[in-house]
Amino acid sequence: MKILRTPAERFADIPDYPFAENWIDIDLGEGYTARQHYVDEGDKSAPPVLLFHGEPSWSFLYRKMIPILVDAGFRVLAPDLIGFGKSDKPDDPEFFTYERHVDWLKQWRAAVEPRPAALFVQDWGGLLGLRMLAHDPDLFTCVVASNTFLPAGGTPSAAFLAWREFARSSPEFRIGALLDRATATQRSEAEIAAYDAPYPDEPSKAAARAFPSLVPVEDGMPGVEDNKKAWPVLAAYDGPFLTLFGEDDPITKGSEKFLIDRIAGAKGLDHRTLPNCGHFCQEDQPEELAAGLIAMARKAGHLG
Repeated sequence: MKILRTPAERFADIPDYPFAENWIDIDLGEGYTARQHYVDEGDKSAPPVLLFHGEPSWSFLYRKMIPILVDAGFRVLAPDLIGFGKSDKPDDPEFFTYERHVDWLKQWRAAVEPRPAALFVQDWGGLLGLRMLAHDPDLFTCVVASNTFLPAGGTPSAAFLAWREFARSSPEFRIGALLDRATATQRSEAEIAAYDAPYPDEPSKAAARAFPSLVPVEDGMPGVEDNKKAWPVLAAYDGPFLTLFGEDDPITKGSEKFLIDRIAGAKGLDHRTLPNCGHFCQEDQPEELAAGLIAMARKAGHLG
């Protein structure tokens, strides 16, 4: 296996992404190490907020929310998962597992910002972030979840099965085009190119291809038992837990009801389904998402 590093010049013309680069080395296991990239904006002593992206995006997805959150008084941290964005990319799809990704993100969190933090999660950001919350609930003051879930087996939807097979076997896997199709508002050519930028060739897309097959949506899959063990802790979490889902997302629409019904901190909050909002909600409704996160942080006493 090779650990690939996307050439810096691929990111030379990224629009509306003026953020300084930050790096940390992550122990991947089996003798491998990777360099992980993350955005770190705002006063380092300010209350932290963590923004976790999903598949197949990267921290570019949060470019519209980051300035709003910095202006509100947060230290804003948005990592690129291993295999995505500016982070290094193992080229073997079989190397990626759910448990490894949880471990890698926990390594990043412990090294960069171990203080209690507000959390925003979407897509795979939720599968990772909600597991982290279940491991250490005291490290999270509040949560906003959008277009995500924490699956523990069952029967997957036809839409998800189609996406999983497409990611696994499609001869063309154009990531920028995928992002464009999964938003309710149209992306510019420069934005589509920005989502393609991390992936100069097929081997660099190993994580993006692998991730859908790692979602534990069927009984017996790796991750099912771990998520079942996580759910009682997650259900007992009593910090503010707000859901803001997109009404135009065919993959996760309706999953918010399961979160609202089961998680203690979700009770009595103004959960909303956002109009004109697809799966990649950060593109379609960044102001609404940022406002919800600011409100939850204030409710939790995390932000003045």
